Amino acid sequence: MLRKQMHEENRQSWNAATEAHNSHKADQAAFFRSGGSTLYPDEIELLGDVRGKSLVHLQCNAGQDTLSIARLGATVTGVDISDSAIDFARQLSVDSGIAGTFIRSDVYDWFEQAAQGDRYDVAFSSYGALIWLSDITLWARGVASILKAGGRVVLLDFHPFSMIYDEAWKPHFSYFNAGEGVHYENGVGDYVAMSGEKLTPSGYVEGVKDFLNPHPGHEFNWSVGEILTALAQAGLTLKLFKEYPYFNGAKLFNDMQPAEGNRFYPPEGMPSLPLMYGLVAEKYTGIGSGS
Repeated sequence: MLRKQMHEENRQSWNAATEAHNSHKADQAAFFRSGGSTLYPDEIELLGDVRGKSLVHLQCNAGQDTLSIARLGATVTGVDISDSAIDFARQLSVDSGIAGTFIRSDVYDWFEQAAQGDRYDVAFSSYGALIWLSDITLWARGVASILKAGGRVVLLDFHPFSMIYDEAWKPHFSYFNAGEGVHYENGVGDYVAMSGEKLTPSGYVEGVKDFLNPHPGHEFNWSVGEILTALAQAGLTLKLFKEYPYFNGAKLFNDMQPAEGNRFYPPEGMPSLPLMYGLVAEKYTGIGSGS
């Protein structure tokens, strides 16, 4: 069931947070003009060869990863609910000289519009995207509807199991609760400030201090089973599923151990945990609409 009012409150929350996040990042356009990229080896591996492919980046945030994928040779479209994020992405595209189309829309609304004609070789989403979806089944159907026959969806996201912990590594949130969601008086936080240089490849600046989001936020932590089932029921065939014992760039919990490649692991003495997952699923001829 869609929670459109919650989506609207999340839009306002992301508008405020995006301003704070980008305040910590040095000249990003110059970073891209000098050949910089915000992608990690993990998503590059999952994406494979995208040269000459049409790719839509769902919930693209402020477009840094979208434009980095364009650098790999794809024709990119980014979709995000946040006005601030899309405004920033459009300007970054102009200032960096990297072509990209950016659309401000709730992803569910965009699916309805795009399904009338647009089709893509690849649908991509990453890093904390799925928790903002209030209906995972409808999302998967939307993804299938905008893929070409033979197209694929590529996801790299924080593992739902890791989201049961609070910042002090204590189990606090239910794993099976996405239908109800988790609701916060103060929405999206300043995770860029928390992670520092690990999330600012263009260079870290102090920017906004002690950010507290004035808007509420709503998250929906879909389980691995719910995600895979939604994709399968939408007619997409799983080709690859991987789990990773680290976070890329994001220091989401206390005392995480930094490692080579801008990765963060659990504190010393803790067992290895699944902190991220990646998957690739494909749409075959005759499956879903627009095939």
